[in-house]
Amino acid sequence: MTTQEVKRKLAAILSADVKGYSRLMGEDEKGTVHTLNAYKEVMAGLIQNYHGRVVDAPGDNVLAEFASVVDAVECAAEIQKELKTRNAALTENRRMEFRIGINLGDVIEEGEQIYGDGVNIAARLEGLADAGGICISGTAFDQVENKLGLGYEYLGEQTVKNIAKPVRVYRILVDPVTFASTDIIDQHIRFCTTSDGVRLAYSTVGEGPPLVKLANWLSHLEFCWVSPVWRHWGRELSKYNFFVTYDGRGTGLSDWKVESISPETWVHDLETVVDSVGLKRFSLLGISQGGATAIEYTARHPEKVSHLILYGAFARGWAKTGLPQKKIEELQTLAKLTEIGWGRDNPAYRQIFTSMFVPEATTEQMHSFNDLQRMSTSPQLAAKFWIEFGNLDVLDLLPRVTVPTLVLHSRHDAMVPFQFGRQLAASIPGARFVPLESKNHILLENEAAWPRFLAETHRFIGVEESHQTRQ
Repeated sequence: MTTQEVKRKLAAILSADVKGYSRLMGEDEKGTVHTLNAYKEVMAGLIQNYHGRVVDAPGDNVLAEFASVVDAVECAAEIQKELKTRNAALTENRRMEFRIGINLGDVIEEGEQIYGDGVNIAARLEGLADAGGICISGTAFDQVENKLGLGYEYLGEQTVKNIAKPVRVYRILVDPVTFASTDIIDQHIRFCTTSDGVRLAYSTVGEGPPLVKLANWLSHLEFCWVSPVWRHWGRELSKYNFFVTYDGRGTGLSDWKVESISPETWVHDLETVVDSVGLKRFSLLGISQGGATAIEYTARHPEKVSHLILYGAFARGWAKTGLPQKKIEELQTLAKLTEIGWGRDNPAYRQIFTSMFVPEATTEQMHSFNDLQRMSTSPQLAAKFWIEFGNLDVLDLLPRVTVPTLVLHSRHDAMVPFQFGRQLAASIPGARFVPLESKNHILLENEAAWPRFLAETHRFIGVEESHQTRQ
């Protein structure tokens, strides 16, 4: 083909494939082909109804083009609804779930075929989608944002294979009602700005003595209220308290484009949120790496912290604990793995992180944890956070913590070893130590350690007594 013969056009590209196709074929080749052909026929009919054209459909893949991105997204939503209905009649292990990616971009047209980055990006988005889900690019989102009765979750800028620049990615919520929750009605999200110009999102909910929870690595104010991994934390901790939490810089609803991320900026972010809310004195909860920030803040502002609660926390990060060089190198490799695999639909990578954070999670909780990875921050920032966590060191500050302190830690925590919690309790004057029988770094709602954590925390900050007095 000569240069003069190249035809280019702007098109909305839909790319779809079957999640777990190889497994389905391995278990029942004939049945899988029968279901696949039936589903592809349904998809072809819907694509035609929405003024699209099937370009190619080899194996379990479907590639289609549309003149309108609105038509493409509406079609994808209808496809997933229809296939979900059909799958309901099948046993769980025989259900055939498609992943769909949609991109609006420039393509090269040659006869009946189309090529180029416009097509490639749609294929990469398909790989980011959940089974039965839809992901769209930022260019597609900009055209459909206010035109359809659908919900959207921003998954951040994603680095995808063979595409030079990161791609803005949004996940479509075909039925936004299933994502919404009455629990978030009373959550008031506001923004404040740090002295170095970073806009932070924080939320307040509930009534009673103020309780501030520091930001987590995996944080998204809206999603955490409905995630089965985190929702019980906000619900229970706001039951008797004025509960304040926030997304740290580089995460969730806060600014992702930031010049500085360090232990010092994390303390400054907490100071900014506390000042914006106007709190004079409050209980402070630090979880995991947030514990080090809580300790630093308490040492600087003892007059503001009435009670300090540390769960799953540590005084020194992995780069400061004197680990063997081989172990240090393994943890540095994890940072690189994080940058490559963060939030991807990669079972091997997900297994590594799930086994560290929530090894006893249900399938639903695992899927939610994977979603939270993608929504909370970018792969590059996730890797940077991991390195900075390794550099945390507040060991010398522990004797200077003079406020009442409660330290809780899971005995079999694979993320932060149990002895790190013991070290905190032994080094903070008068601290009370409560071991919890759990393997999870993030306590889950369905385990016995969770009500124990709540009871100890409520008793420590006196909310049970104050609540009974109000009654």
